[in-house]
Amino acid sequence: MSMAPQSRVRVMVVEDSLVVRQLLVHIIASDPRLVVAAAVGSAEEALREIGRVRPDVISMDIRLPGIDGLEATRRIMSEQPTPIVVIADSIEDSSLKISMNALRAGALTVVEKPVGLSSEGYAAIASTICTQLYIMSQVPVVRQRSFTPWREAAAPRREPEWGMTRPSIMGIAASTGGPPALAKILGALPANFPLPILLVQHMGAPFMEGFASWLNGLVSLDVRLAQDQEIPAPGRVYVAPGDRHLLLSSAGTLKLSAEPPLGNQRPSATMLFQSMARSLGRRGLGVILTGMGEDGAQGLVELRQAGGYAVSEDESTAVVYGMPAAAARMGGVNVSLPLDMIAPRILRLARGDGE
Repeated sequence: MSMAPQSRVRVMVVEDSLVVRQLLVHIIASDPRLVVAAAVGSAEEALREIGRVRPDVISMDIRLPGIDGLEATRRIMSEQPTPIVVIADSIEDSSLKISMNALRAGALTVVEKPVGLSSEGYAAIASTICTQLYIMSQVPVVRQRSFTPWREAAAPRREPEWGMTRPSIMGIAASTGGPPALAKILGALPANFPLPILLVQHMGAPFMEGFASWLNGLVSLDVRLAQDQEIPAPGRVYVAPGDRHLLLSSAGTLKLSAEPPLGNQRPSATMLFQSMARSLGRRGLGVILTGMGEDGAQGLVELRQAGGYAVSEDESTAVVYGMPAAAARMGGVNVSLPLDMIAPRILRLARGDGE
């Protein structure tokens, strides 16, 4: 069934290379959900046109002449908030870094740049771009906000029924809006943080290594891609690599798995939390942050059933209140907190001060 044209999502393409711009226009125009509302070659032109075009979503090249994609993202998010999908070259270190900082400035996700109709994996990349543009167009973005107003939130109710077992490992998961939230929480933890941290962030496989090194440069903990059979050490963050599940084995070592995706996700946060529930029981601490969908929710339910403790991000700060909402709805959450209050709570739990 073809959609009525007026319900199509209006896309503004910002890309300085004429060849890539034409390719993106071709990719977007051939998707029945989308329509190209404008295609421009620079950030300056995008900023000039955005008020007139009023796109539902923007496809943003990161390396532009003049103002780059990062600065363009900052300005758009402060002047005329619009969902932004960053299109980046995944092999190029400098563009990876700019992409990650654009996510921090309010872009919603990053996808791989197509490099020509005949290239390996072109169809998959084209389909990912269209799907991400469509999905992200639905995210209700707001002006880039600072989270300080939530500092004064009332203390959440105490839960004395949780036995004060000190956790031995923490798992943390996020999807849409995750990179800045993870940077904020992990950046607030000291270098001598007593637990290993296992991290699942949904993001295209080619970007995971760049994401890990970007995060490593921002926080005092040691962040790296997880290796199979590794023994997790305190104060280290182990990031699930692209397209692999990260699990904790019964022996307490890390396990990378190519098992099929769960709920379309690989890595799956639910599979990480389930493995923690099995291996750690009440010594497991799970944290779920902003993201679309329900990944992680079922895993946190099982972690709690095993006696572990689960923290979710509150609706007041989540960019997309999908994953945390699902976990709360299913009973997988001990406490729901605004972003600013999560790190202090994690620290108290990790040091055995409980609530």
